[in-house]
Amino acid sequence: MIIKSFKPFIMKPESEYDLVIVGSGIAGLSFALNVAKAGYRVAIFTKKDKAESNTNYAQGGIAAVTSAGDDLEKHVEDTLEAGDGLCDPEIVREILREGPDRIQDLVDLGVAFSNMEDGRISLGKEGGHSKRRVLHVKDVTGKAIEEALLSAIAKEGVHLFEHFFAIDLITAKKVRKLGVAVEGTKDRVLGLYFYDGVEDRVRTIASPAVLLATGGAGQTYLYTTNPSIATGDGVAIASRAGLASMNLEFIQFHPTTFHSLSGDRFLITEAVRGEGAKLIDGKNRAFLNKYHPLADLAPRDVVARAIDREMKRSGAPYVRLDTPSMEVNFSDRFPNVFENCLKRGVNPTENPIPVVPAAHYSCGGIPTGLDCSTELEGLYACGEVACTGLHGANRLASNSLLEAVVLAHKGSEAVCNFLQEGKGCHNKLPEWVDGDVPASDERVVLSHNLDELKRTMWDYVGIVRSTKRLERAQARIRNLGREINEYYWNAKVDVPLLEVRNLVCVAELIVRSALQRKESRGLHYTLDYPDLAPQSENVLVQPFSC
Repeated sequence: MIIKSFKPFIMKPESEYDLVIVGSGIAGLSFALNVAKAGYRVAIFTKKDKAESNTNYAQGGIAAVTSAGDDLEKHVEDTLEAGDGLCDPEIVREILREGPDRIQDLVDLGVAFSNMEDGRISLGKEGGHSKRRVLHVKDVTGKAIEEALLSAIAKEGVHLFEHFFAIDLITAKKVRKLGVAVEGTKDRVLGLYFYDGVEDRVRTIASPAVLLATGGAGQTYLYTTNPSIATGDGVAIASRAGLASMNLEFIQFHPTTFHSLSGDRFLITEAVRGEGAKLIDGKNRAFLNKYHPLADLAPRDVVARAIDREMKRSGAPYVRLDTPSMEVNFSDRFPNVFENCLKRGVNPTENPIPVVPAAHYSCGGIPTGLDCSTELEGLYACGEVACTGLHGANRLASNSLLEAVVLAHKGSEAVCNFLQEGKGCHNKLPEWVDGDVPASDERVVLSHNLDELKRTMWDYVGIVRSTKRLERAQARIRNLGREINEYYWNAKVDVPLLEVRNLVCVAELIVRSALQRKESRGLHYTLDYPDLAPQSENVLVQPFSC
């Protein structure tokens, strides 16, 4: 008998879509679902596997007012307090007000939030929250939401392409410079160039509307809770398209990631402290009460700086999380954390967990309105890549998933109206040209530059900063930028090159933004300006060619 083998069917992208989404986290998936339901052709392009996103690693949960003992104004107050005077109160109230409805949408999609024994939804409490309001699926909330959304978009016929890396936006302004006629005089989105990692080629995809939902930029730092995909792609792409960025200096360092000598770190959700665990020093003494009235449940910026100070004072490489003293069943409440600790030789029910801060979340990004629109017609941004005014100078725990799902709902309505009104139209676009540029045989340049970038950002643009440190970082990053730019124009593109290119760009934007802020506020603490400025102001950094 002859057994024939067949290659698996691989869907090829069309040349045109009504909406192209870059990124497959909660923001991109929610957005896609809503627009596809309205009857439009939607495609999601993700640079790794479809489930590889910051959403998938979100342990804690999603914050919303869903209990009788809580109310909207308390949630607003907590968010404003955490944001250290830089949140937009109207934006905060509007997003949080819509939270319960969007939670119900997730429940309708099949997200089974954890319940207590009496059947009521189990609500966790995390740093900065005055009430228990964090809905969760044990400690794998993000994964559960991601799985439900992936199932839903498949039923709606959304095209999802893995291993496609967005290189740059194609805009009317860029195309006109090449001598191609485009109707009108305004700049607007026409499509994108994607690197197809499966076929090792660049594809041109036309679309009148593009959503950047690329997540954060944690990989700019040596130590981070973020997956390898978090390379700031959306912010870099937007900057090269002429858009400013806002408040990028506010990098949230999660206070508690597992410490190991190998550098193998993973997130210990803040919900562990919400259930009673306390941070202790080498002499088993709790220390957060010295820094804030809320002690271990203080906002993340306070806790991260306190840990940093305690480590520098004692010379210890970590502090510890006193989990054996907790009253909850740790393995049942936090099965993911429990399993990962056991794999690394620590039983949290018997021994405290060694923890250190690590880069976690970017509170700044591309400025958008509540409808996710940007200054470039046809371009939208949602999730961590965007800066809406919700988080201010420091994100309140578990507000990020809420922001993504609420604004995806509002933004998708705006995109549908945009498409219905025919504001965007398809155009014949110039194809990508590699020329006679060979593939580079000096890949070591990329790895060396990436290592230098991460160490520079960690050493000079970390939890505690100074003008001198920031200036040193800027000088080094600019040198790296020149090297990478030269490399980019003299080699065929691939994922490592594109990622390093974007990381260097975003790092430069972060440092520029940090140098402009002459105060200490929220996540930005500088030794040269330790006090708050008289007025709270956003910092805009103009785009540059990177």
